[in-house]
Amino acid sequence: MMNLHTSDTKKGVAEKFITFLIDLSKTKDTITIALSGGSTPKIVFDELAEKYQDLDWSKFHFYWGDERCVPPTDGDSNYKMTVDHLVSKINIPSENIHRIKGENSPKEEAERYSQVLETQLPMQEGMPQFDLVILGMGDDGHTASIFPHEIELWNSNHWCEVATHPDSGQKRVSITGAIINNAKTVAFLVTGDSKKEKVKTIFNNEEGYLQYPASLVAPTSKDLHWFLDESAAAGVE
Repeated sequence: MMNLHTSDTKKGVAEKFITFLIDLSKTKDTITIALSGGSTPKIVFDELAEKYQDLDWSKFHFYWGDERCVPPTDGDSNYKMTVDHLVSKINIPSENIHRIKGENSPKEEAERYSQVLETQLPMQEGMPQFDLVILGMGDDGHTASIFPHEIELWNSNHWCEVATHPDSGQKRVSITGAIINNAKTVAFLVTGDSKKEKVKTIFNNEEGYLQYPASLVAPTSKDLHWFLDESAAAGVE
């Protein structure tokens, strides 16, 4: 089941998601979250850093759904973006930050991070389980770093895989479909006119929709949320 949350603007999407996140965190002693890169999460991080300093950040544990295989100081790093816009501005214990080490050998890092998930997260149905996985969606329908040309990685029996960006050839470490769909809650943050065709195709189960990795997100908990702005949601029936 897809729970749809629409807002007029990208900032509105961020604010609505923050309310959702804080309400979710209130129900838990600790909350494990797989973070996403992208422009909308950046606004979420900025808003949290500015307005929610007094949140009990010690209960939050941050992981990443995917990471570019670059050093943590590189401008492409999802970790760096999160540090710059949120982590450096809040009082969160350093041991609550569980980053993908993009500077490592991609294959070895995928294996290492799989072990991190297996040892740090509770196991459910024989798989590590996040409380919340935050996802974006690319113009091509990719999510995390599972791209249409490598959609078979979605069904990998590994918790993490090495993906390759179709244009740049950049290597990325990404969690796979088993981990995403085993999460207690999954939330997409998708904004902009360039996303509306893929959103429409996926929401309406139109021809060819299963070629887009984002269409394969279907948590067994059935707790799936799409936070969209009006532009991205324009074609949803």
